[in-house]
Amino acid sequence: MLRLSKKTDYALIALKDLASSPEGSSSSAREIAARYNIPVELMAKVLQRLARRGLLASHHGKRGGYDLARPAAMISVADVIQAVDGPVAVTACSDVDETCEQYSTCNVRDPLWRLKDRIVRTLAEFTIDELAREEHEELLPVEALRRPSAAAQMAAPSDR
Repeated sequence: MLRLSKKTDYALIALKDLASSPEGSSSSAREIAARYNIPVELMAKVLQRLARRGLLASHHGKRGGYDLARPAAMISVADVIQAVDGPVAVTACSDVDETCEQYSTCNVRDPLWRLKDRIVRTLAEFTIDELAREEHEELLPVEALRRPSAAAQMAAPSDR
C-alpha cells in the first residue's frame, strides 16, 4: 500500500496551516502542534527539516516562528515528501539494485518504475496552495471516484 509517513502527514498539516494564515504572519512549532494535537518535539523536528530543505523560513526572536519560504503554489506535495522522507518509492528495488535475486528476471520492475514516475508527477503537480483551498471545494463522494468493476463493465451496454 502506498502510504505517507506520519512525519509527512505532520509536515503537510503544518504547511497547510501556514498557507492558510494571513500573509506576513508566522507560527511557532509549539503553536502549530497545539492546534492539531501533535507532539511539539516531533513538530519541531519536522519544521526544522522543512526549513533546511528551503520550504520554510525560520525567524528568531519574540515574534519568531516559521512561515513559507516561497508561495504555496510553488511547493508541491512531492517536495514535502522528499524533504521529510527522501525519494518516493513504490517498490523495494531500485534502478541500480542489481544485488536483488530477481533483478535480471523480474517482469514487473520496469512497469513499476513507470508507475512510480506517474505517481511522482501527480504529487509534483498537487501544491500546498491546492491543499489549503481543498476544504472550500465540494468533494466528490468516494463512490464517484472508483472505477467500475470488471463485472459492471461487462454488464454495461456498449457503444461499439
